[in-house]
Amino acid sequence: MKKITTTILFLTLAIVTYGQTTDEMREFDPNFTHTVFFWLKNPDSQEDRKAFETSLQKFLDNSAYAKTNFIGKPPRASRDVVDGSFTYSLIVTFESAEAQQNYQDEPPHKLFIEESADLWTKVIVYDSMGVQD
Repeated sequence: MKKITTTILFLTLAIVTYGQTTDEMREFDPNFTHTVFFWLKNPDSQEDRKAFETSLQKFLDNSAYAKTNFIGKPPRASRDVVDGSFTYSLIVTFESAEAQQNYQDEPPHKLFIEESADLWTKVIVYDSMGVQD
């Protein structure tokens, strides 16, 4: 019994100490999703990758409009329908199309483009609005 109590106490402490707080959590907003794929000129350059990631994270940390964001890299493709040709992906959600437009025009976004545009050869954007019942 003592071992179970100790285990439960340890797990509770770990969750409270290392789990997300309400302030840190940002709920996915299904109203408007902005998905961007980047192909870097030199995808094998660790220096270019670091510069891109640093600039992108700085931008997202300072965006007044992005509700949630996800920065990803392609996994090894396990099926023919998976396109793993990009270097990075970005998924950002917004409360509305207007908020996404404001994001496009905000200074942190413009600075990110200025700092990183020379690092990529191709960018493709897919914007989606949620399907309403």
